[in-house]
Amino acid sequence: MRALLGGGRLAAALVAVAAVAVATVVVAAGMTGGGRPHPPTVAPAGFSWLTARPAPASWPRISLPDGTATLAAPPSLVEIHGDPGTVSVGLPAASGDLVYLNATPRQGAETLPDWAEFRIDHLRDENATTATIDAHAEHLTFLGGTGSCVLDDYVTRVGTHHYREIACLVQGAHAASVLIAATPTATWDRYQPVLEQAVNAYTVR
Repeated sequence: MRALLGGGRLAAALVAVAAVAVATVVVAAGMTGGGRPHPPTVAPAGFSWLTARPAPASWPRISLPDGTATLAAPPSLVEIHGDPGTVSVGLPAASGDLVYLNATPRQGAETLPDWAEFRIDHLRDENATTATIDAHAEHLTFLGGTGSCVLDDYVTRVGTHHYREIACLVQGAHAASVLIAATPTATWDRYQPVLEQAVNAYTVR
């Protein structure tokens, strides 16, 4: 973690993104999924780029401690030591940019059909002044399982940082996990291809 938190502004930004990713699965335990309308259905064409396939051989693989999912990331990203049971990688602080990939075992009651609603509601309730769904889709094929994903952007309450993320709940044969791929909106065009490639290579069991 220390290797990534070299600058004050970058450190605050990384902590903000990590808090959003980890808190998602923590607050899910208290959510029933009822009583709220689901967001309008968005055509899966918003995720037409998602094609499950292995990452390049040069990409390191990091598995969740429970062995139920594996995150692949380019060598330019370094591992962030975060909460027990999760795996995260990001750019070194010296790069001046923020790219964040995180995998966390599901710890609550979120499901594939209500994932988009859950994710956007959580951002609004806990961490963001605004949060907007850009696209979402269900019945997406991953290596080893099936998932629901949302593409959204949000502005954090702390620091007013504007991020765009791909957030997926992926169900494997034995367990479900949450995958987050995020970067500030200002650098989205630069890092979108590599984030999408990491999502394509996400493997569950």
